[in-house]
Amino acid sequence: MRQFIAETFPDNRGILNVGGKDYRYFRQVLRVKSGDMIAVRLPDSSLQNMTVCLVDEKARMLQLQICASKETITRGTQAADLSGIKANYWLFQFVAKPAKMDVIIRQAVECGVSRIVPIIGDYSQKENCRNSPARRERIDRIIKEARQQSGSPYETICTEPVLLKDAAAMWKEQNYSDALQVVLYERTEDTVELNSLVSDDKRVENIGIAVGCEGGISPAEIAVLKENGFLPVHFETNILRCETAALYGIAAMQTLILGKK
Repeated sequence: MRQFIAETFPDNRGILNVGGKDYRYFRQVLRVKSGDMIAVRLPDSSLQNMTVCLVDEKARMLQLQICASKETITRGTQAADLSGIKANYWLFQFVAKPAKMDVIIRQAVECGVSRIVPIIGDYSQKENCRNSPARRERIDRIIKEARQQSGSPYETICTEPVLLKDAAAMWKEQNYSDALQVVLYERTEDTVELNSLVSDDKRVENIGIAVGCEGGISPAEIAVLKENGFLPVHFETNILRCETAALYGIAAMQTLILGKK
């Protein structure tokens, strides 16, 4: 674990209480003991090293205490701080089957995507397009575990599934002046080369990536995306499953953007 995601701030004594499922994870998986030090991501996304100061087996609770940030953690690998990290990635993912959505969400979080917007598409199975409380809880747990394992500083948000027009409106409402938005398209007509989208002197810090579900994206949906400024991109590669396409697209965009800095 690179970091622990805290849902609350330490109290005025610098103490953070941990119980429930988090306690079981600390004790049964990490096997922490008093004196161990871990990296904790606080609700404001800041990173704080904290020491395990108390383990109460009877109450099934442990306490973490703020310590000097320069000390070396003893559990996990030090996570990255927010300094110097500016890119803001949104994934517009047409709703796929739950098992595939789980993979897509986990990989997107690990890659540092800040927002995941599931889209109810023409080819989405409608029974998968509404999150039950149990499904919502599972998604939140996947996000938290992926952030803890990867050390991502981004507080990734996965919205409830929305219609395409509403997803496009969400992106437009941000009014980003340095944005680039693309849609991965299985066809080749009217597509653009990815490398041509960012020049050496063009600053891009907000990136939107739309990816289809198992059946892809319909021509009508491509038209709507193009009307809202999304540029169709086709990768000359093997046919990719939707969960692979999402990861491939995110990685390609990150490589492109980072290579221009």
